[in-house]
Amino acid sequence: MAAAAGLRCYFPGSTIGSGFVRPSSSSRGRRAAAVAAPSREAEPAASLGHRTRVDFPILHQDFDGTKLVYFDNGATSQKPFSVMKTLDEYYRSYNSNVHRGIHALSAKATDAYEGARRKVANFVNAADSREIVFTRNATEAINLSFLLLDKKLFSYFVYQILLTVAEHHSAIVPWQFVSQKTGATLKYVGLTKEEVPDIEQLKGLMSNRTKMVVIHHVSNVLGSMLPIEEIVTWSKRVGAKVLVDACQSVPHMPVDVQKLGADFLVASSHKMCGPTGVGFMHGTFEMLSSMEPFLGGGEMIADVFNEKSTYAEPPSRKSWQHISMKAFVLFQMSGYMVQHLPKQITVLLYALSMLRTFILQILQKFLISSTANLVLFANPLFQHGVAIRSGHHCAQILHRTLGINASARASLHFYNTKEEVDVFIHALKDTIDFLTSQH
Repeated sequence: MAAAAGLRCYFPGSTIGSGFVRPSSSSRGRRAAAVAAPSREAEPAASLGHRTRVDFPILHQDFDGTKLVYFDNGATSQKPFSVMKTLDEYYRSYNSNVHRGIHALSAKATDAYEGARRKVANFVNAADSREIVFTRNATEAINLSFLLLDKKLFSYFVYQILLTVAEHHSAIVPWQFVSQKTGATLKYVGLTKEEVPDIEQLKGLMSNRTKMVVIHHVSNVLGSMLPIEEIVTWSKRVGAKVLVDACQSVPHMPVDVQKLGADFLVASSHKMCGPTGVGFMHGTFEMLSSMEPFLGGGEMIADVFNEKSTYAEPPSRKSWQHISMKAFVLFQMSGYMVQHLPKQITVLLYALSMLRTFILQILQKFLISSTANLVLFANPLFQHGVAIRSGHHCAQILHRTLGINASARASLHFYNTKEEVDVFIHALKDTIDFLTSQH
């Protein structure tokens, strides 16, 4: 019999907001409320979701007369007008190489680029903007970390790399490369009976043989959050480095890299209302300075001689200045987003309260028998305009551990509203009624 697939509703600890405040029309609020089946008190016009969603043009469209409810933010977030405008302005007004020209266009581009780096550093409370390295995405940042580390760290079969079964493929496959090339052993931390990573098991597996600990901050499937500060403390006691996949936490909660204390932390732009094709890695300046260059090229050098070269200080040493100016576009957002962190929890609490009752009363009685039927499950939801994610979410090891082939995930962002939660719950009920009536 095929393993079952399940529905998982993912609502991390909080979400962040943009700073573009223009009130949405009252008719839009009435229309969304009219679609919802449950009778709920209308959300105030000044709510964060209503105030910011007007700046996201993609959210204001219908599919066969049904208003879009975008609940696939764990995969990618939508982009506001400001991102599109800034990209357009750059290419129209000051497209030029950064750090390499003395003319006005290059100077303006360089100022914007380094200004973005400073904004990112402030956003995650880095001690120095030079600790922020722009990459093409979080996947490249993770690969970068293992390519830069001294391979002697993993050169013996007795050495270990610790991960959890809940890691994203991007945080697993690079370390499989390390294991295959060096002989280091991969050790996986399992789940507790509550289906979250077993932190006590992780602590117990640590030893002087442990050289790297690779962990998520917030799981992209489970929605669980790990105690990074404690894990870093345990790791340092045995001399292990720590890499934190913060792709799901940086867009949704305050993240302080100095407080967390990890050696590396990575995140991705497209989950933060920024453009695709850019991310960043944080590493302490001392750590980055001790590493060899990643790519040889023009930006990473200090001087080039016939037989050798000397290298620039971080972050230029890592030679990622080929990253497009999307980098500074993304991080124009960080200055705005942090202003709204205290305001983001209302819709999440509402969604959780609605789902708690729904799951206890209805969802636990419903089991989808195959991955194919999971696709059939997601499709009726979109008949209500609700877009969620179905599949393995780049976490096949986790799904095997849970005994399922795939799952369905609903994930919110700061521009979602209570009315949309009502539509989602109503769509879930209709979909389950429809599918159960077919059997």
